[in-house]
Amino acid sequence: MTELEEYYNKFNEEKRLNSRYGQVEFRTSMKYIHKYLDSVEAAGKTKDEIRILDIGAGTGKYSVALAQEGYDVTAVELVRYNLGILKQKDSRVKAMQGNALNLKKLADNQFDVTLLFGPMYHLFSFEDKVRALQEAKRVTKTGGTILVAYCMNEYCVLTYAFKEKHLQECVEQKRLTEDFHSVSEAKNLYDYVRIEDIDALNEAAGLRRLQIISPDGPANYIRPTLNEMDDETFEWFMRYHLATCERQDLIGAGAHTVDIVTK
Repeated sequence: MTELEEYYNKFNEEKRLNSRYGQVEFRTSMKYIHKYLDSVEAAGKTKDEIRILDIGAGTGKYSVALAQEGYDVTAVELVRYNLGILKQKDSRVKAMQGNALNLKKLADNQFDVTLLFGPMYHLFSFEDKVRALQEAKRVTKTGGTILVAYCMNEYCVLTYAFKEKHLQECVEQKRLTEDFHSVSEAKNLYDYVRIEDIDALNEAAGLRRLQIISPDGPANYIRPTLNEMDDETFEWFMRYHLATCERQDLIGAGAHTVDIVTK
């Protein structure tokens, strides 16, 4: 069992996305997924004709929700533990074990919308990230949409190095460059990028950006504050976030970014 598998055998991603700060990310991501699904429907396809691929589907938070709406959903997940939970939830999701670097079970040009919401967190070389993007590109139809999630560098530095007081450790282990770019390896489990890194990956993979958003904005920085909000105030926060999540001066400051690209 790899370190990544051991980690996800213990980490409850479902619980994270059901938390207040996780709901900000989930609801925002679903809004933009639906934006591009709506454009496919507007072109004349019915829901059951629209094919969605969820690469790195985890326990199926997105896959199951979209399948329940009537879409044709295929889910690929590396970790067997997560895959088992996903399969117990909804038989309409066609779930299989697989690796984002080699989607060998899937033919070219199959899917209208592809989600790559987990794998890029855990790929550490530029070459592997490009390979994952190219595999997602290969199985997505020409003109289709790929939504790619990344963990962002500044959130990592501000929270782990400064707020959680690991700065000295990071300096000693040479995990920060002179300009404070995080340097990660497999044992660290997560990799962190900046917008310029994402731009370089798109260029190498031959992908064109449609738009880029911050799915969580400040939510991860203010978790206790969100938890203390009553429901009405939290809905006001969601309105604020959805009104600002496309602002280019804020992109990259949150914990995650979703890059929306096409072939």
